[in-house]
Amino acid sequence: MMRLNHQNYSYICTTKGWRPIAIMEPFMCLPVETQALLEFKKQLNDPLNYLDSWKDSDSPCQFYGISCDENTGLVTDISLDSKSLSGVISPSLSVLQNLTSLVLPSNLISGILPKELSKCMNLKVLNVSDNNMNGSIPDLSNLTNLEIFDLSDNYFSGEFPAWVGNLTHLVSLGLGNNDYDEGEIPDSLGNLKSLYWLYLAGSNLRGVIPESIFELEALGTLDICTNKITGNFPKSIGKLRNLWKIELYGNNLTGEIPQELGKLTLLQEIDISSNQMHGTIPKEIGNLKKLTVFHLFKNNFSGEIPASFGDMQHLNAFSIYKNSFSGEFPPNLGRFSPLNSVDISENNLFGGFPRYLCQNKNLQKLLALQNKFSGGFPDTYAECFPLERLRISQNQLTGNIPDGVWALPNVNMMDFSDNHFTGRISPRIGVSLNLQGLMLSNNRFSGELPKEFGKLVQLERLYLDNNNFSGRIPLELGALKQISSLHLEENVLIGSIPAELAECTRLVDLNLASNFLTSSIPSTFSTMATLNSLNLSRNRLTGSIPEKLDKLKLSSVDLSNNQLSGSVPSDFLTVAGDKAFVGNKGLCVDGSIKGSMNSGLGPCNGKNSHKDFGKSKLVLFCMILLALVVILGGLLLVSYLNFKQSRTDAEEHPEEEKGIRPKWKLESFHHVEFDVDEICGVDEDNLIGVGGTGKVYRLDLKKGCGTVAVKQLWKGNSVKLFAAEMEILGKIRHRNILKLYACLMKGEVSPRGSECSCFAGTHGYMAPELAYSFKVTEKSDIYSFGVVLLELVTGRRPIEEAYGEGKDIVYWVSTYLNDQENVVKVLDPKVVSDFVKDDMIKFLKIAELCTSKLPNLRPNMKEVVKMLIDAEPCIVRSPDACVKNKKVFL
Repeated sequence: MMRLNHQNYSYICTTKGWRPIAIMEPFMCLPVETQALLEFKKQLNDPLNYLDSWKDSDSPCQFYGISCDENTGLVTDISLDSKSLSGVISPSLSVLQNLTSLVLPSNLISGILPKELSKCMNLKVLNVSDNNMNGSIPDLSNLTNLEIFDLSDNYFSGEFPAWVGNLTHLVSLGLGNNDYDEGEIPDSLGNLKSLYWLYLAGSNLRGVIPESIFELEALGTLDICTNKITGNFPKSIGKLRNLWKIELYGNNLTGEIPQELGKLTLLQEIDISSNQMHGTIPKEIGNLKKLTVFHLFKNNFSGEIPASFGDMQHLNAFSIYKNSFSGEFPPNLGRFSPLNSVDISENNLFGGFPRYLCQNKNLQKLLALQNKFSGGFPDTYAECFPLERLRISQNQLTGNIPDGVWALPNVNMMDFSDNHFTGRISPRIGVSLNLQGLMLSNNRFSGELPKEFGKLVQLERLYLDNNNFSGRIPLELGALKQISSLHLEENVLIGSIPAELAECTRLVDLNLASNFLTSSIPSTFSTMATLNSLNLSRNRLTGSIPEKLDKLKLSSVDLSNNQLSGSVPSDFLTVAGDKAFVGNKGLCVDGSIKGSMNSGLGPCNGKNSHKDFGKSKLVLFCMILLALVVILGGLLLVSYLNFKQSRTDAEEHPEEEKGIRPKWKLESFHHVEFDVDEICGVDEDNLIGVGGTGKVYRLDLKKGCGTVAVKQLWKGNSVKLFAAEMEILGKIRHRNILKLYACLMKGEVSPRGSECSCFAGTHGYMAPELAYSFKVTEKSDIYSFGVVLLELVTGRRPIEEAYGEGKDIVYWVSTYLNDQENVVKVLDPKVVSDFVKDDMIKFLKIAELCTSKLPNLRPNMKEVVKMLIDAEPCIVRSPDACVKNKKVFL
């Protein structure tokens, strides 16, 4: 008999069960299964208190997420899906001998998968997918009753578990998106004759798909995307008559699409994009009457698209961009299908533009960039009201855009650039209130710019350059509070520049060049704090440059070829360069400004400065010539003295000849006067920061040359910077990048290898794989970039106490991604508004891709740039698209 205390009662454990007695003694005894579950709870962190009901009890059957056998009262099921749980899985669960289902997906559980689970012989379902678990997968081959086994989307490493081939009752197998050692797909998977769902995406698999896979006749889903699979696309796939989904994108498959694919009459989705396949689409594809998704983009396919696609009645997504398809597009494609997304860009398709892609009023995305379509744009799209993205640039289309197309209510991107369109922009464009980007560059559009532009309050980019637009710039453009880029160059616009443009508080890039604009530059431009690039060249502007315009610290300025007069601010001359002001006869510079002689502008010496300048040309020329002679003679003398001194030094100090104590080498990128000793002797009292690669000091230069920051690199690999990289940094001029004036080096610094055997970085920015691998890759940089994006969107730092011990911003954001309401909570409250909320979420999506747990799931930088430009991640495939049952909102 055993006695224990629980709240106001003690319990005696007898052969007849638990009985209360009226004494107060410490708790000592509980049923084994209750103890096991409480120990499991003890190892978990439950921030949302789902496990509050797990308390001392005779039976755990009332615990949240627990199911028991009605007859025996023993635990059979543990189901805690998407509960924000963290911590580790306790081996204590191994005592639950009647456990048939352990379901813990979409949490934050870490640690290893306990090998003790192999004792739960009755397990039929084991699902710990979408967590942070790591280590090698233990051998669980004795769990022969398993029907569902899902370990996908974790950090599991080591060898791919080939022993799963012994689990012959499996119906569902998910091992994808883990960090296994590189290996091949085991032949033993062919033993799983009952398998319906096979998910091996992102598993570091190489080699060909074994023939045994094509003996799994019950298979409905075959997903081996984002691996390193090679070989020809297998003809044997025709054996899998129950297949409804094929995901093989992101591999190195070669060869052609076999005609045997046409035998899979149940097939609904096929994605073999981003491979190295070639050839034509076989006509047998027309047999796939249930097809909903057809993706072949980023391959080397050619030939015509079979006309049989026009007969399909369920096609929803059609993407073949970046191939070499030619010929006319199937005229009826979309006529009988509920098409939602079409991307046929970057091919050689010609003829008339397809008319029926929005026949069923379901189309949201239409991209047909960079083809050879000709003729007019069909008026059938004037009623395509669901359309959100319309991009048909870089074709040979002509004629007017139908009025109704300008007025599509849901469109956020409209790109007609690089065609031969004519006509005007309809005033009905004021109805397109969701429009964020309008690209009409390089066409023959004409007429006045509609004042209805002012209604497009979400517009971010407006590119109307190189057309025949005339009239004045509408004052209403000042109402565009979200616009960042405005390009109106190469038109025939007249009148003055509206001062209201300064009310575009987010404008970064303004180009009004090559028009017929008159009057002065508005003084209000001096208040445009976000402006980074300004081009007003080749107009008829008069008056002076606004005094405070140089305070904007623009990285790019061009005011050339106007009729401006007066003094050029000193900072403008430094930042803009010599050519930014040419062609303005009335402009002058302060003669005391260094570098003014190269600007082509006369000095400002009072009222008669311009007349005097013409008379002093000869004197100036003589002075320059004399100076050159003196400098040349001095250089020859210094070279000779240095030569003699180096020989003397070599004789007197042979150890320096051997490189023991080399001298400092100065490489200067911008003119600034300082002594080498002044830099090298910086005092530790001036220390202002320490980073992963060295220390940073503040230094007030002598001779009144201002204040600079000096970075001293750590010894070792931190000093091994390429000279070309330093040269690039020395030439960069940007408001958010410190100017590199010079570099001091001594000794040997252009490592021979391209890789670094060690790394340095700032905690919070470093990719997680650097904890176990010292090899820094592009994907490591992508992770760091993603952290920066998260900082911008959330307004928070990478590491904060609020995240919890050992946690960072990536973890913190991930805890809010369950639904729309939670996502909004991570957005920076100082910035977010109804106008920009959706945009911030788009950037958050990109940041989440960049900070994916596994390196091979992160996009490359080119893809990141494309996503940032388009601000629509679904255009560039999200690596998580291959993750099944993804419950994260993004």
